[in-house]
Amino acid sequence: MDILLSAGAQIATPMTLICIVLGTLFGVVIGVLPGLGSVIGLTMVLPFTFSLDQFPSIALMLGVYCGSVYGGSITAIILNTPGTPQAAATALEGFPMAKAGQADLAIGWVTTASTLGGLFSVFVFVLAGPWLARFSLQFTPIEYFALGLFAMTCIAGVSSGQLVKGLVAGGIGLMLATIGVDPVTGDMRYTFGSFQLSAGIGLIPVIVGLFAYSEMFLRVLEIDDEKPDASHFRVGFRMPPWSAWRIRLGILLRGSVMGSFVGALPGTGAATAAFIAYSEAHRTSKRRANFGKGEPDGLVACESANNAVTGSALVPTLALGIPGDPVTAVMLGALVIQGVAPGPQLFQQNLDLVYGIFLCLIVVNLVMFAAGALGASVFTRVLRIPEPILVGLILIVSTVGAYGVNGSTFDIWVAFAAGVAGAVLRYFNYPLAPIVIGMVLGPTIEMSLRQGLILTDDNILAFFQRPIASILFLLTLALLVWPAIRARRAAA
Repeated sequence: MDILLSAGAQIATPMTLICIVLGTLFGVVIGVLPGLGSVIGLTMVLPFTFSLDQFPSIALMLGVYCGSVYGGSITAIILNTPGTPQAAATALEGFPMAKAGQADLAIGWVTTASTLGGLFSVFVFVLAGPWLARFSLQFTPIEYFALGLFAMTCIAGVSSGQLVKGLVAGGIGLMLATIGVDPVTGDMRYTFGSFQLSAGIGLIPVIVGLFAYSEMFLRVLEIDDEKPDASHFRVGFRMPPWSAWRIRLGILLRGSVMGSFVGALPGTGAATAAFIAYSEAHRTSKRRANFGKGEPDGLVACESANNAVTGSALVPTLALGIPGDPVTAVMLGALVIQGVAPGPQLFQQNLDLVYGIFLCLIVVNLVMFAAGALGASVFTRVLRIPEPILVGLILIVSTVGAYGVNGSTFDIWVAFAAGVAGAVLRYFNYPLAPIVIGMVLGPTIEMSLRQGLILTDDNILAFFQRPIASILFLLTLALLVWPAIRARRAAA
């Protein structure tokens, strides 16, 4: 109890509360702008932490982190332009809801699911943090390869009955992920002598092109007949009724659990969690026929999962001193600068700080909910802008986002090429999400496979001798076979 009171006293200081509010609001704005995201947001506020005390600086970083993960869903809903990679899953259901005149309801779903998923991960962080940290140490490259294959089954879930086209799109994503330097040998692959391609194809420019540019190209060419009618868009935030939530509590819980588990594994991240949760919701939902048309089940699943990553991703960072991704690497650097020594002893010798972070995450998620609820009218008013002006604004913002990642004009050309390709693929009814899935998971699958083969002397059969990997392989096989079994039962 004394520890909780001490942690609460740290939260209650005016400077800490100000940092939480400002950090969360800034994080939401960073998430909304395509091409920025958590890493850039944290990097931008990092210099400000040098002049702050220990806990206010931590609160500022946590606010930016959680707010940026949530913010990407807003533009995914209202503009079909995911602000962050994990928000690409949100666009699959959120944008169709917006086109149906329910943008405010879609924002209500994602804001509530994001908050509840984030709060769930906070309790996981405290109650199961040390255990999850120890469990994640059991993952070798073989387990990461098996997890990557399991996550690739998401392609079936986001292909909306067009599995072959989804597999083709996923193959394109995997192919794009191989461009650049070979991670093992250092050789150049598929660069065709281009120096710019030696660094690979950036994920953010491709996402900006596939979703934002292609959407604008189709509108300009008037190929997309389902343009939103701004006259009937509801502006603001609308909380879904309890009767709608009650039938989706299981989806909310599963998404939060998946996000917490994936987040605790170094090297995975929110995008992987979002697509896994979305795919599982598609497989298990009683309303799976509505997926792709604006089904809240998909929004609840992916948003609860990607925000549940925020708390659990801190587990290996704090308990082991191992940053799981670039976001937690920046946060780890900020913690070290503030005199915090992450590692196994932190939970024993500095428990008041751990509980302080625990309480801070709770407050951050509540502030995030308030920011979404009160600020939604500002974001959804974008839908009332005349379409020619809206197209121009989106193209400008998207171009800045594509350029701002590396400060390279080459990324603008990549986004433009991805936009043209995305428009063609959409015209022929190819899903775009599998391309993102392939690019996100491709490096992990390739690197872990090749490392695993090195560990086993090129004996692929040895992969099946590890219990965790074997379970994941079996789950992958079951999820691939189940749709065929279900279809046969339905036809019988």
